[in-house]
Amino acid sequence: MSSTIPGLKRPGMSLLDWRREAMGYLFASPWLIGFLMFTIYPLAASLYYSLTRYDLLRPPVWTGLANYQEIFTTDTTFRLVMSNTLFWVGLSAPLGVISAFLMAFMLNTRIVARSLFRSIFFFPSIVPVVVTAMVWQFLLNVQYGAINASLQALRLPVIPFLSSPVWVKPSLILIQIWAQGTAMVIFLATLQDVPRSLYEAATVDGANEVQKLLNITIPMCSPVILFNLVMAFIAGFQYFTLPWLLTQGGPNRASEFIAVYLYRNAFLFLNMGKASALAWVLFVVIITFTFLLFKGSGRFVFYSGESS
Repeated sequence: MSSTIPGLKRPGMSLLDWRREAMGYLFASPWLIGFLMFTIYPLAASLYYSLTRYDLLRPPVWTGLANYQEIFTTDTTFRLVMSNTLFWVGLSAPLGVISAFLMAFMLNTRIVARSLFRSIFFFPSIVPVVVTAMVWQFLLNVQYGAINASLQALRLPVIPFLSSPVWVKPSLILIQIWAQGTAMVIFLATLQDVPRSLYEAATVDGANEVQKLLNITIPMCSPVILFNLVMAFIAGFQYFTLPWLLTQGGPNRASEFIAVYLYRNAFLFLNMGKASALAWVLFVVIITFTFLLFKGSGRFVFYSGESS
């Protein structure tokens, strides 16, 4: 065990240590190779293509910052798309987190068939997105939808949920709020971890349920609220599947979010250069909003390990 392998071992490192380290890299190599091939290379390639004119049929032509200049100066559709996206994220992310927290809070109380209700509330998050789109397309359809049929039976006006520029984004927000099972489970686990002694002390001091919620439950859950809010913002900016399946960005581009616009440029117009530039713009927007969320969370997020 005293032999050495020149160039492959560091000073003071025995052959056994080197073998253990090499074995660790060997076991990690599938992940490392996958990370390089499917994460680092696509990132570098998209950055390069964003500086070119590329249509998949001919070799890319270097254009510098022309794609970014077009996006921010002459592309009026991009402004509409960003407006739609910011409206969507600004409403769907907070409302989704609030609905998930309220569902978890209710399911954390002692109610009859609590396990059944937990399963029912979590079920939408595991249903395939295509199935979700088909179900909601049936429910919201103007002619044969179950919701509009009920409205007609009550002699109320029919609502064009998915065919009206006014109603399409609220309808998508409704679907988003409905499918909050994952965030609900995270909140539920957090609520069960809140020390019962805090509630007992608050009861002794005469606090009611609302005061316990505002002064104990929410502060103790604030790190998880921040986590779910950040994840909701990130997912909201990349929202694509449901609007594409239900409306394909319509009507009148009212649900044309940036991910839909990116897909349209990449795979319908074959403008991969501009699509790559849009992807990097989206990346910068997500990073900026995430930074702002963390920056502004210092006054509102309470960590139990902090000293008062």
